Amino acid sequence: MIKSPGEVALMAESGRLLARVFELIDSLTLEGMTTLEVNDRVEQFIVLELGARPASKGQYGFAYALNASRNQVVCHGVPSASERLDGGDIVNFDVTLEKNGYIADSSKTYMVGNVAPAAQRLVQVTYEAMWKGIRAVKPSASLGDIGHAIEKHAKKNGYSVVRDYCGHGIGREMHEPPQVLHFGRPRTGLALREGMVFTIEPMLNAGRAAVKTLADGWTVVTRDSTLSAQFEHTVAVTGSGVQVLTLRPDERHTNKG
Repeated sequence: MIKSPGEVALMAESGRLLARVFELIDSLTLEGMTTLEVNDRVEQFIVLELGARPASKGQYGFAYALNASRNQVVCHGVPSASERLDGGDIVNFDVTLEKNGYIADSSKTYMVGNVAPAAQRLVQVTYEAMWKGIRAVKPSASLGDIGHAIEKHAKKNGYSVVRDYCGHGIGREMHEPPQVLHFGRPRTGLALREGMVFTIEPMLNAGRAAVKTLADGWTVVTRDSTLSAQFEHTVAVTGSGVQVLTLRPDERHTNKG
């Protein structure tokens, strides 16, 4: 569970490369593209340009380099040649990358074309909620502090937090202990220690928190068909606070909510 400084440095390199993947996605004109086309562009970039491995491909039998979760899809959306992105959609791309044996994991919800104000607000508040959780990370804090910060911000803005899926430890394996819930009570749960590395990845729904998995065994959607958004970063607990290993260049000088 505790990573050495050398291991954290290797994970930071994986995170730096993964941030470049999102810069690639940022450059794409998503409107009119299929989610499979985005997947293929990402896989080629990871393998050919970055000399790395798309870690989700082959994990648990998953066949793709990313998850593409559009509109009412909460998570684990499967890329498809028949799913074309239209103006007004929101879509989360969740990408994992392995370099030198260590994995980084991050996701971002994109707004395609002209998006309704209600959807824009959901995306913005979800991003803010992730940062509320990240800002709670420091030695001697607890996992409950992270979840409480996220849930408090979501509820204040009228959104529900998905409880069926959570963040997780990460390193040589994509999923390691501990589980990082996006709800909770302050000063409860596992105490954070320097060298812990895990993801914070809240999923907020415009309606109720309840979700269901479709017949494909992967795609998770809101039960009430309302919109869902998600953001994710991989973070490391430092001696004085937190290091965001997957931080993107556009985030370095912005107000993070």
